[in-house]
Amino acid sequence: MSNVDSFAELVKVMARLRAADGCPWDREQTHASLKPYLLEEAYEALEAIDVGDDGELCKELGDVLLQVVFHAQIAGEEGRFSIDDVARAIVDKLIHRHPHVFGDLEVDGADQVVTNWERIKQEERRGKDRQPSVLDGVPKQLPALLRAQRIQGKASRVGFDWDEIAGPLAKVEEEFAELRKAMEVGSAAEVEEEFGDLLFALVNVGRFLKVAPEDTLRRAVEKFERRFRQVEETARTQGRDLQEMSMQEMDQIWDQIKKNKGN
Repeated sequence: MSNVDSFAELVKVMARLRAADGCPWDREQTHASLKPYLLEEAYEALEAIDVGDDGELCKELGDVLLQVVFHAQIAGEEGRFSIDDVARAIVDKLIHRHPHVFGDLEVDGADQVVTNWERIKQEERRGKDRQPSVLDGVPKQLPALLRAQRIQGKASRVGFDWDEIAGPLAKVEEEFAELRKAMEVGSAAEVEEEFGDLLFALVNVGRFLKVAPEDTLRRAVEKFERRFRQVEETARTQGRDLQEMSMQEMDQIWDQIKKNKGN
């Protein structure tokens, strides 16, 4: 069976599941009820990319595609749009935003492609209810670290940025000092605000280092989890309970794990 036939079959299967004599669970779903699944499937695809498992990635991308078809089926039943409309919209967008491929525009490298992409997006937004902003197009539902990185990157494209990493590093030191001051004399709200400013500044450093804060923090959390589970296992083999151990004792085990495992 060809890929085209496979996709057509997927659309038909989804329609059958939503039919009057289809699956009760599928029939009662809405755009809103499916939101968690769309997010979850996207993250599972990211995990498959991180571990480099092609087979798993293939399956997870299928789950993401299912969510797209599911939403289009719901909309189609209400006469709002179809899966063909979804495909047509993205095809039109790709062609319009790649004039250097489908038109006569010449570009000099990937950076200029990004600049042209943002300019075209701005032109597309003109004439709507409000004046367009260079910050438009970053979903509020993104994880906060990723959204901060995207917002900073968009501001940078119009020149609102430091010339070198010394600026962001100095900003981190400034925000850390302000957090310390808030901890000493400020209210809980001020401490929270300064902590947020410090995180935002750290994201900016990551952007200059070409490090993805969301990905690196996730890996740091996974490393902590892996090591802490090893601390628990070591304590169990010693016949001890973590709750009865001092921080110093647990820290000694932690340091030994780092030394032995190199992780």
